[in-house]
Amino acid sequence: MAATGLRSFYSGKNLFVTGASGFLGICLLEKILRTIPDHGDIYLLLRPKRGKDISERLEEIKKNQIFEVVLKEKSVEQVFSKVKAVAGDVGQDDLGLSLNDRKLLTDNVNVIFHLAATLDFGDTLKTTVDINLLGTRRIIDLAKQCSHLDALVHTSSAYVNSWRLQADEEIYPCKRDPEELIATVNKLTPEELEKETSRILSDHPNTYTITKHLAELEVQKVEQLFPCTIVRPSMIVGSWKEPVPGWTISKNGPQGFFMGASKGVIRRLPVGKHLIYDYIPVDIVVNMLLAAGFYVAVTKPKKVAVYHCTSSTRNPFRWATVEDNINDYLHKYPLVSAVWYPHLKLLPSVTWYKISAFFVHFFPAIILDLVTRVSGGRPILMKLHRNVNTSLDRLEKFIFTEWKFTAMQTMNLQDWLKDTDKTDYTLDIGTLVWKDYFVDLTLGSRVYLSKDPVRTLKAAKSKEKILLTVHLIWQAALFLLVWYLFACLIGTTMSSSIYVLPVIFILYMLL
Repeated sequence: MAATGLRSFYSGKNLFVTGASGFLGICLLEKILRTIPDHGDIYLLLRPKRGKDISERLEEIKKNQIFEVVLKEKSVEQVFSKVKAVAGDVGQDDLGLSLNDRKLLTDNVNVIFHLAATLDFGDTLKTTVDINLLGTRRIIDLAKQCSHLDALVHTSSAYVNSWRLQADEEIYPCKRDPEELIATVNKLTPEELEKETSRILSDHPNTYTITKHLAELEVQKVEQLFPCTIVRPSMIVGSWKEPVPGWTISKNGPQGFFMGASKGVIRRLPVGKHLIYDYIPVDIVVNMLLAAGFYVAVTKPKKVAVYHCTSSTRNPFRWATVEDNINDYLHKYPLVSAVWYPHLKLLPSVTWYKISAFFVHFFPAIILDLVTRVSGGRPILMKLHRNVNTSLDRLEKFIFTEWKFTAMQTMNLQDWLKDTDKTDYTLDIGTLVWKDYFVDLTLGSRVYLSKDPVRTLKAAKSKEKILLTVHLIWQAALFLLVWYLFACLIGTTMSSSIYVLPVIFILYMLL
């Protein structure tokens, strides 16, 4: 068991965080500010974006709703007094740091949390090599120069080993040599690189997993120089408990589908409902980052410590668990901004989904986009559904493959923590009830993604009654239209072809 507490360790420590404006990074920042008030300076690597400099971006971070809890007790100035923005970019040489900022970091930083990465499975090898692989190498070069470094915490992904159906908490060799890959990326034209990508990937499904895999090997190379750890989350979803249940700013994974389903736009979801899906709440990942950094800093292992922050072998989730409750969740927390009556149905394949989507997604989208255009708005639904279809082609392997990630070292780390830290920074998901969790996630998607506050719930439920009436009229009209067309096709009256109605109904239910 730890001789000291996690809070005590991080008190007075100066921290450097990359990816701080992202889903995981901003949640990590909130947890530190709320639970470790005696922390040292927190340096956030930020790059100018969309015409905003780093000071403006820091102000944007401060306004995020995630800080509502900690700001109930202290002012913005008090909470963020030691949070400092540093201009830079992991995709640039030397992290794009000025000489003064680099010296500031190397003279003062005690713990580095490297979270920055490009997560887009459709990104080119050029982009992912530059950010995920070389970005990690640049962070390691900085770490080597830090005079008082206690730990380097690298955020990876459980899916770096997606070529294995079961993976342990160890670093596996990669078939690709990083130097050869970097040379290839720099030598080939974008067109040539695109043609060569599938060959280069080999048994990796996309550019993200191979570059994150190679990034782990970069960390392993320096395991003798300073304490370092790799945390591998699976699919990160909204918070379980902290700072509030269901908090999220990420549209990836189930919260994104719930957002679309609540609007009535997404009505079908392709899943293997009896497969295990490895989802992990963001607050558990944050606890894991802090606990892993604490552990390696105190114990100083000579090998990089690898942890799976996953659920598949500890508290597995299957969509069959919530299938019968999904629409109850949606109707419990409807949206004022809904455009159609919400109803989400699970389908067993991407092909089946695309057939169904033609009728329940694209056909209504054409009509709603037309109405939007006539009323002077900007039609977006057809574009949205085309993007969803494109994304599903890239994600099909991840949707219909079951992985199991062992987490023995993660459980050992939980046991190693002091009793108070086992509660305040828990890594244990054994008591998580998925049905209850998805109720909170539905509300979180409503409040934090759709920006629909709880106070609008009464108005939303009134609107939903109107949408239900419109939906039923629409369904009746479609049934009559199909019935009429069938009667015309076979040259008879509608009353004489009434036998076709059960067939139409069965076909509709299959969609």
